[in-house]
Amino acid sequence: MRGWHRPLTANAAAMFALALASAVGVFADDRLLLGESVWLKPLKFGFAMGVYGLTLAWLISRLRRGRRLAWWLGAVFAVAGLLDVGAVVYAAAHGTVSHFNANAEPVARTVRTVFDFGVLPLLLTTLVIAVLVLIQRTGDRALTIALRAGLGLAVAGMVVAVWLSNSAGPRTIADANGHPVAMTGGHGIGDPDGNGMAVTHWSTTGGDLRVPHFVGLHGIQVLLLVAAVLGLLAARHGRLRDERVRARLTGVAALGYTGVFAVLTWQAARGQSVVHPDGQTSLAFVGLAMLVVAAVVLVVVNSPRDARRVASGGHHDGFAQQPAYQHEL
Repeated sequence: MRGWHRPLTANAAAMFALALASAVGVFADDRLLLGESVWLKPLKFGFAMGVYGLTLAWLISRLRRGRRLAWWLGAVFAVAGLLDVGAVVYAAAHGTVSHFNANAEPVARTVRTVFDFGVLPLLLTTLVIAVLVLIQRTGDRALTIALRAGLGLAVAGMVVAVWLSNSAGPRTIADANGHPVAMTGGHGIGDPDGNGMAVTHWSTTGGDLRVPHFVGLHGIQVLLLVAAVLGLLAARHGRLRDERVRARLTGVAALGYTGVFAVLTWQAARGQSVVHPDGQTSLAFVGLAMLVVAAVVLVVVNSPRDARRVASGGHHDGFAQQPAYQHEL
């Protein structure tokens, strides 16, 4: 980690420390907000932001073009992320709602001000870093595809989060202190403040846009894991020794994951809980699974059984092992 982006690495360390402290708070503080501990939201935000920040810290260290620009973008992301999550912690410490809180009292005004200036930089910096990754290769083909698709999904997941602010009308709830809170916007469709699922507290009674937001934001980690597993399996399975085969399988995984994100977004937008899919949603998932399986079979069937045949110049059904310099842009 010595060469990783230091501000983002420090940000991730702070976020993981926050998650640990919030976990203690869940048991030590008995205050409840919308049926859950006031410290559960900071715990989830701290862990998620820490994982994502650590991923960006590693990614920026692998860039060869635009590294100076990427360094400054990473620094902006680190500061903006610290402010945004800090606002969530500030609201939790006061026992009130951070997001969608329209009250005029000082805590609500402070949190809204931080979000007004802190949320957009997270989206824009991720978008520009995604463009930097798009115009260059950061590893072998499978890794490059995983990073490009993962960052695209992260941007899409953040856009869904922006959509949250317009998904519910005005209403009033009670905070952890019993005080009324005027709410404008919400994460739910059909049941704006609904929850029910353990840990995540995603709604079981209506659509919840936090589901596709979470799936999109962490797609990059899932796809990087797919690329890493394929690389490890290449030592035992001859078909996977060809870099192009691993790249195509990673591409299939990226398309399948994007399909899951799209279906979950569509499901939430229709006011349907993720745990109660209707016939249309189930059919969409089944169709997506069939397409992914068919694509995997097609890639495997048309791949060489042993990459050593490719290297020796034998017949390989259109796949050829290229010199390393030909893989560079």
